[in-house]
Amino acid sequence: MGTLTMRIDERMEAELARLAEASHRTKSDLAREMLRRQIAIRRFEALRARAVPYAEAAGYLTDEDVFRDVS
Repeated sequence: MGTLTMRIDERMEAELARLAEASHRTKSDLAREMLRRQIAIRRFEALRARAVPYAEAAGYLTDEDVFRDVS
């Protein structure tokens, strides 16, 4: 497992500490979860950007267009 050291401002540190205490988890555990989610969001956005031209060519211009054909 790798190690990441980062600096955060006092306000973020306090909020992270509050979240950790409220959820009975460590700050590191919360930071890992937040990073995992952000990475997943970025991957999704990249995949979506690659898929959009194909979807548009097939006539899918909005989310409603996709759901229209699913039902």
